[in-house]
Amino acid sequence: MSVLAVDVGGTKLAAALVRPDGRIGPLATRPTPKGDAEEVFSALAAVVTEAVGGEEVSGAGIGSAGPLDAIAGTVSPVNIAGWRGFPVRDRLAALLGGRPVVLVNDAVAGAVGEYHHGAGRGVRAMLGMVVSTGVGGGLILDGRVY
Repeated sequence: MSVLAVDVGGTKLAAALVRPDGRIGPLATRPTPKGDAEEVFSALAAVVTEAVGGEEVSGAGIGSAGPLDAIAGTVSPVNIAGWRGFPVRDRLAALLGGRPVVLVNDAVAGAVGEYHHGAGRGVRAMLGMVVSTGVGGGLILDGRVY
């Protein structure tokens, strides 16, 4: 069963299925609306629905611009004015029929992806940096995320 990967950014919202063999399905994207919380979530729901395309998923991972509270599952991205303390994890879980959803900082998610499947494979330590609508980073030392 596939897992849903979701990227929440100030410029765009994106989602794709990741197959058990690691293949990535087609990428669904939409510009991030500048409206209120529900307008932004509605656009995210459309991206997720397009990416899932009727398949059943085992769960999802959300990489979001910060700040965020991974334990509470809420986001308050500086570059998404409509979301302050928005419960994105729980809202996405409800959209996916109660499947588990994990929330992490987008730069950390990118660094972990590169560490396991990209430019960081085989290294003991790496720093992944994102320079986009915002700036962030993810540090991995001896296989542990900091």
